[in-house]
Amino acid sequence: MANAPVEPMSTMIAHTSVQPYCVIIEDQALIAMSLEAYFEDVGFAVHTLTSIAQAQAWLKDNTPELAILDFMLRDGPATQVAGELHSRGVPFIVYSGYARHLGVPTELQEVPWLEKPTRREDLLNALVALPPRSTSIAALSPPPSAQN
Repeated sequence: MANAPVEPMSTMIAHTSVQPYCVIIEDQALIAMSLEAYFEDVGFAVHTLTSIAQAQAWLKDNTPELAILDFMLRDGPATQVAGELHSRGVPFIVYSGYARHLGVPTELQEVPWLEKPTRREDLLNALVALPPRSTSIAALSPPPSAQN
């Protein structure tokens, strides 16, 4: 059941009009665009950021419900951004070409870590498995029919 099909997010959140709000912090444009399009198609509201500096500036006035974070960005490792997400209680996954076995900061040891390349469906499954930050995220659990 490791690669069970994922129900469309629109099916998962059919009983609510709220779209889960996810920020994608990714410095490779093609990957960022692909992820943004995919997550919008399955029912997320998405905002994409491309650097640590941009993420820090955006986070001053915004808090997403979920995040996908590339660990190694153009302007360095995203440890501070991860710390900010964690301090706000924002569930997130790391999606990075930086291999976990090369060593990661202690504060990221428990964060789900997917190495590039990974299927978009596996990223979605990882997001759905995160603990909810708010009641609108509780709707992300696949319906029982999707878990069979």
